[in-house]
Parts: sequence; C-alpha cells; structure tokens
Amino acid sequence: MLRKVGVCLLLAVVLGGCEDVYTPKPKGYFRIAMPQKVYQQFDTDCPYSFEFPTYSLIHRDRSANSNDCWYNIDFPLFRARLHLSYVPLENNLRNHVEAVRGLAYKHTIKADAINEELTYDPDHQKYGIFYDIKGNAASSVQFFITDSTNHFMRGALYFNHSPNKDSIAPVVSFIKEDINHLIESLRWK
Repeated sequence: MLRKVGVCLLLAVVLGGCEDVYTPKPKGYFRIAMPQKVYQQFDTDCPYSFEFPTYSLIHRDRSANSNDCWYNIDFPLFRARLHLSYVPLENNLRNHVEAVRGLAYKHTIKADAINEELTYDPDHQKYGIFYDIKGNAASSVQFFITDSTNHFMRGALYFNHSPNKDSIAPVVSFIKEDINHLIESLRWK
C-alpha cells in the first residue's frame, strides 16, 4: 500500500512538473547592417549643389512631367528612393508650398502622425519644412527647401515595398540623417 501511494505521488510530481506553458515569440526582423556615413559632392548645371551618401546612386528623373533638374537618389541596399524636384520660382512660392503640404498630408489616411520641423538657415538662404510621417504611410519623409525668391526644391522618400513601420523604422531613421545632411549641405547658385 505504501508502495502504491509512493508510485502515485512520484507519478503526480513527474507529470505535474512536465507541464510546459508555450508562449509564442513576437515576430522578429532581420538585422540590417548600416553602411558608414560618407558623403560626396553633387554638382551639375542646375542652380544648386549638395552632398549625398556614397552608398547611394543619383540619376536624373526621366518621368513624363520631370525637368532637367529633377533627380532621384536610390538607396539600393534599402530598396528606397528619394525623389528630388526643383523648380525656379516665379512669384508662386505660396502655390508650391501648398502643393507640398497637400502631398504630405495625403498620407493622413495611413499615418499615425505627421510632424513638421522648420528649416531656417538665413546665412545660406534656406527655409523650409521637413514632414516626418509616422506609421505605415507610403512616404516616411517629405520636405521642401527654398530661398523664398528664386529657388524651390521638394523631396519625398519612398520604399520599393509595402510599408511596415516596425521593419523599416531603423532604415527610415538612418536615411533621415542623410536627408538632413543633404539639406544642410545644399547651396543655391
């Protein structure tokens, strides 16, 4: 009898101690190795120059409505593209500013938030707004830079895949630094 109670007790301890509680692990993403920040000068016949990252490729925009001073900066490692469009001002600054604002706020449907940061550099005649678009919007960053009398440049960052704010957050943060460097190094001619 004592032996049966001992076996039952031992069996109860063994079976009770083997109970595993399975908790699913959260979805993970691959680690992205970021390249070292090194910049090179971009200078053309266009009325501006700036520095862009060496790990990106720059080429003239050949789309139907583009002009000779529109460029795209591709980030092949991240499957991202920064579209840069330039127009000379002809007493139409307000129209261009409102157009950029409208394009940025088109993303409110998918965006969690849109933060506006002012750019103000009177020493180099640069003024503008940087739109930091949070969430699963198609574009994470949009901006414009102007001298308010002659020059106007717009930029928009897009990825060549479906937006997923969790997986692209480190890349967006990394490319934002490059965009800020471009804006800081921009010079009008």
